[in-house]
Amino acid sequence: MSIASSVLEAIGNTPLLELQRVVPAHHARVLVKLEGANPTGSMKDRMAIAVIERAESDGRLPPGGMVVEYSGGSTGASLALVCAVKAYRIRIVTSDAFSQEKRDHMRALGADLIEVPSASGRITKELIGGMIELAQQISEEPGTFYSDQLQNEDAIAGYHPLGEEIWSQTGGSVDAFLQVVGTAHSIEGTATVLRNHNPNLRVVAVEPAESPVLSGGEPGAHKIEGIGLGFIPPLWKASIADEIMTVSTKEAILMARQLALHEALFAGTSSGANVVAAIRMAKRLGPGHTVVTLLVDSGLKYLTTDLYTSS
Repeated sequence: MSIASSVLEAIGNTPLLELQRVVPAHHARVLVKLEGANPTGSMKDRMAIAVIERAESDGRLPPGGMVVEYSGGSTGASLALVCAVKAYRIRIVTSDAFSQEKRDHMRALGADLIEVPSASGRITKELIGGMIELAQQISEEPGTFYSDQLQNEDAIAGYHPLGEEIWSQTGGSVDAFLQVVGTAHSIEGTATVLRNHNPNLRVVAVEPAESPVLSGGEPGAHKIEGIGLGFIPPLWKASIADEIMTVSTKEAILMARQLALHEALFAGTSSGANVVAAIRMAKRLGPGHTVVTLLVDSGLKYLTTDLYTSS
């Protein structure tokens, strides 16, 4: 192993692991990409470096400029990491609906936070809309780069290496890929690469059962951080997914706890949702097939939430 000159060189090339105990017998194998191994403990490091470096290269982010974003925490921490290395200021609009750990992490990396109050800690369409509106207002200040994650196509390219890693690590054996949908960057960037290798790949988008907007349902409140915005993400392309599965907050929490207890894998609620959906697909496909999904972040981001503090 060579010596890295920057923490940014530690982004990507995360382990891929086969689940051993939470997947029932007579199912396809289920592989999980351990994205919590990235520097901030999240897959979002991949999109953050792509967004910042592309903005640098075309002049949207000037030397000494300030980055502005709205974030529940993972994107914000990842952008703050890149900004800390590259000496940019960053201001992030967030909310108390998201874990204290995420907010503390952003602050530790130098981000200036503005917190929008939530309704009893729930993630709703109105909350996300209010965060976006405030970030837009702040971005009108001179010398700012509004990274605007929901509208920023540069983020998609950040996940192309993730697709290549999965293909290489599986030896080209991937039958289905499942991923929760927040901004929709990761499912598109990863699945596009995998489909280039295997046109028959089955791609499944996962969303909260309480807010099934991609499935054509009504928006609702839920507690799966990072996904289920309550509206269809602007960059969502329905053609990327062969189907959409819904997973409830309760199911996602239970699976995250099972992963920790039985697989020693410590991840967040959205990762639990991914595995619930992956096991459903594994049952459908049966032995001899390979299902891949992501453990999108580390459980260390949720220690003060009810994910791990409630029995």
